[in-house]
Amino acid sequence: MYFGFKNISVGYGKKMVIQNLNLEFPKGKVVTIIGQNGCGKSSLLKTISKAVTPRSGQIIYQDKKLSQYSPKILAQKIAYLAQVHTSPPDIDVRTLVSYGRYPHSKFGRGLTARDGEIIDKALSLTGLESLQNQILSTLSGGERQRAWIAMTICQEPEILVLDEPTTYLDISYQVEVLELVRKLNRELGITIIMVLHDLNLAARYSDRLYAIKDQGIHAQGEPEQVLTEENLLSIFQIEARVFQDEAHHCPFFIPVRSRITSTV
Repeated sequence: MYFGFKNISVGYGKKMVIQNLNLEFPKGKVVTIIGQNGCGKSSLLKTISKAVTPRSGQIIYQDKKLSQYSPKILAQKIAYLAQVHTSPPDIDVRTLVSYGRYPHSKFGRGLTARDGEIIDKALSLTGLESLQNQILSTLSGGERQRAWIAMTICQEPEILVLDEPTTYLDISYQVEVLELVRKLNRELGITIIMVLHDLNLAARYSDRLYAIKDQGIHAQGEPEQVLTEENLLSIFQIEARVFQDEAHHCPFFIPVRSRITSTV
């Protein structure tokens, strides 16, 4: 297995959210995990960063358990960007991006000329060259998210894990961030694993979708295979009409009505 989960179970107290889940991610693709709120999407990704400890099962990378790698080696191979991230209020963009070089640094050694070149490249790829000296808190939401993504690029990872990277962003910044994600996949060959709530954006920017329901994988495959009227009803309890976006070669849906019973 290149990267994925083997018999993973995740729970909080007596409540299980993921039970004996098996999932393998294809190398070099953009994949997105979808599902209703509370189904365990983010919890599953948090097991990668060790923010959540699974009850049982293993995370596999290159046919070895993740626990068999040192933290430094893992940080060089797998970058994880949480849904919520904090930084010192007065930090500038370039300094934040430079933190991504720490997994490659040696004890007591500052940034090298090569580190500087990689930081420059990350700033260029994310369109932040002209903003690199600005204080992070003065940027727009989309610009800040690009800065955090640039930091992860500096780790030179094979795999980039993004937990809801478009949260709190308006639609223009959501598209901006996802265009960047697709660009990084195509130009650097990075495997991208995301959690997204917007199903139409997930279908447009992903090679494969994985839908979670009832503690496991309910549907998986290319967007056309997963974003169907039947799956929208069974997973999200919504009646919808699915159409084909000829410009972007992906499905999209228009909701008709919710089938969730109101308690109001």
